Amino acid sequence: MPVLKGLQTGHVGLNVTGLERSTAFYTRVLGLDVLAEGAEEGRRYAFLGVGGAPLLTLWEQSEGTHPARLPGLHHLAFQVESVAVVWEAERLLRDLGASFAYDGVVPHAEGSASGGVFFSDPDGIRLEIYAPTGTEGATAPDASAPTCGFF
Repeated sequence: MPVLKGLQTGHVGLNVTGLERSTAFYTRVLGLDVLAEGAEEGRRYAFLGVGGAPLLTLWEQSEGTHPARLPGLHHLAFQVESVAVVWEAERLLRDLGASFAYDGVVPHAEGSASGGVFFSDPDGIRLEIYAPTGTEGATAPDASAPTCGFF
């Protein structure tokens, strides 16, 4: 089957355990706006986005934390315009007490210009904020595997 013309990611839906907590996290860390919300018990959700376009949908319909060792979502990556923005995000995440896979901003691989910060949301969903350039000369956490593999 050929690739569908105009195919692109529309939005990503995430199951969360606490809608208020996750909405606060994603709006603060990613600067997303709340576009729509549902408050009916058992059907709580929030649509988050930029410029009126949804990027993430949060659905309060799970328990526990995201199991990284089971099939499913590996991680979500968000590209920003510069490594300076990545460093700003890293400082904010530290202030919020986020859990990091690596210490600070790191390249995607040894010798790579692109890189970012790798962390988890309050439900254990692995996330990445990265820039296409700016980490030239920095040492990758592991020379044998891509950093975004969260190995």
